[in-house]
This record gives sequence, structure tokens and C-alpha cells, in this order.
Amino acid sequence: MVIIIPTAEMENLSNTPTLSNFVMSNQGQNLPLTILMNSIALSCKSISTAVKRAGISNLYGLAGEVNATGDDQKKLDILSNDIMVNALKNSGVCSVLVSEENEDIIICPNANSETSKYVVAFDPLDGSSNIDCNVSVGTIFGVYEKTPGEAGLKDALRRGDDMVCAGYCVYSSAVELVLTFKNGGVHCFCLDPSIGEFVHTRKNMQFPEGGGKKIYSCNEGNSQQWDKPILDSASFFKGGAKPYSARYCGSMVADVHRTLLYGGIFMYPADKKSTKGKLRILYEGYPMAMIIEQAKGVASTGLFRGTVGRIMEVVPEHIHDRCPIIMGSPRDVEVVYGFYRAAGVDAPELE
Repeated sequence: MVIIIPTAEMENLSNTPTLSNFVMSNQGQNLPLTILMNSIALSCKSISTAVKRAGISNLYGLAGEVNATGDDQKKLDILSNDIMVNALKNSGVCSVLVSEENEDIIICPNANSETSKYVVAFDPLDGSSNIDCNVSVGTIFGVYEKTPGEAGLKDALRRGDDMVCAGYCVYSSAVELVLTFKNGGVHCFCLDPSIGEFVHTRKNMQFPEGGGKKIYSCNEGNSQQWDKPILDSASFFKGGAKPYSARYCGSMVADVHRTLLYGGIFMYPADKKSTKGKLRILYEGYPMAMIIEQAKGVASTGLFRGTVGRIMEVVPEHIHDRCPIIMGSPRDVEVVYGFYRAAGVDAPELE
């Protein structure tokens, strides 16, 4: 049987706004960056396939090891890491890689050549502790340009403001890749399985006007270890005539994605046991903070190292260093800041 596709539909297919087209048209025909993004997109497609087939391919469960940050490794953690490392190494445009699953930095082949100009920090499978119960998981990444001189640790231990782009991919009922370039807005691309490409579906994403839905998202299991301003903030969100809704997946990608689309606040603060919090700066805090700020939100550490400041200004002490996370709409982060000011801590006033 011969299937005839109408001319109008053919024209739509030929003009599909793909991720590659978007990068090429918005980044000054930057071929190395396009190659890099294609490699990341290929990784995400492959990881998505592995996640979908996890039950069939017996990829659930622990691999019997722990990663560089002390977390138990799942079988999918290792597979996802191998997929990303191999794709980025083979891209020919990467110099240094930082992965949650590797204790040390990875120096790519030809790391000091002119074409190997990018440094990528990534969490290949965020939220993997929930993978066995089919909760949404994702991939997070941040990209820097290599610094002058021989490739090494100095290329990775940078401020978040040095990133040229950041993004995440969420694997759920749809596979969506959210991406931002410096001062370029936040854009979402949905994987179209019929053509195997990420298609531009949401442009210039921003927090809903006024802060959006009143949702707070945090793990309250350690709440007795929080400082008083954070406790007071959580009490505020839960109290009043119209309390906020509580939504928490335990997968940062899923929780931040919902916060970005619907509004509200996501918190993973420091506590008395984990004074630096639990989330990693380079491949969780920085990329998500860049996206949140580009979407007109606020990404703060709360009280950390004696001050209340931006996540993007924290300087990591090592590649797996951690920091507290408080990010969301200005309306809701201002609530947290207000309780810090009430406790005598200097915190900026958000408009």
C-alpha cells in the first residue's frame, strides 16, 4: 500500500523547528556548539529508550556500587553515564567532563585542541533512586567554555555565571528538553518519536505572572534540622486561610519542571546535619539556577556560608561540592527572605 502525504503536511515536516535548527539560528552559526547540543540530545534520546525499557531489560535495582557522592548506584545510573560520557567524548568538541558518577574529572581525547572548546558538567540520571517505582527522572547539564592553558580541574571549578548554556531533560509521558543560553531565554523541546527529533514547543518560558499557583515543594523529613527562617517559611506555606499545595516527587528535574511551568517554590535547604545541603553545585544547582533566573525566577542558597545569596555566585571547593537550594517565583522566595530578615539576617528585598 502506498501512503500519500498531503503537500501541506510535507511542508510542515520540512519546516519542523528542531533543536539543531534552533541552536544554529540563535547562536551565530556556532558549529561546535551545535555539535555539542546534538551529542547531548543523542544521549537524552538513548537514555530515554533505556528508561522506557528498564523493566523489560532488567535494568531496575542496584548495581552494587556507590558513586562519587556516596549514593547507591542503580544499573540505569551506570548505563546513562556511559551513554553521556561516550557521546561527549566522541563529539570532538569537549575538553573536560564532570559527572556525578565519576570521582574525578574526565579529560577528553585531544582536550587541548582548538576544536575541544567546551566543558560539560552533568548528572546523567537525576532522581534515579525512584526509578524502580516509575517516577519521572531526568538528565541535567551545564556547559562552559574551556579556559586558556592545559585542560584540567581549573576548567570545572567555576562560578555558575561562567556557563554559556544549561539544560535538563525530563523522561516521563513525554520527553522534554529544557534549554537556556546566556541571555537567550528558556526554551522547551519535545521529542517527536515519529521523526526522532526534539521539536521546539515552548518559547521564552517564564514564571507565571504574579507567581503562578501556590505550590511548595520540599522534603520535610529533615524539617526538625532546619534553621528557624526555613521552618517559619514552611509553616507559612502550610498555614493561613488558603494554604499552599504540597507537591514533592523526590526527583529534582520533575519538581523544578513543575515549579517552572506552574509557579511556586522548590526548596532543598541546608540543615544541622547537612550544612551544605544535599544537592550538588556543578551539575544540579548551577544549571537549574541558570534556567530559573532566565525564566525571571529567583535561585538562592538561603543562609549559606554566612550570607543569603545567589546559587550562581557560589564557588565550589571540589567537583562534587554541595549547596542549599531555594528556587522559584519571586513572590515565594520573598517569603523566605522575609523570615530571614525577621531573624536579623540580611537578605535582599525582591520586587
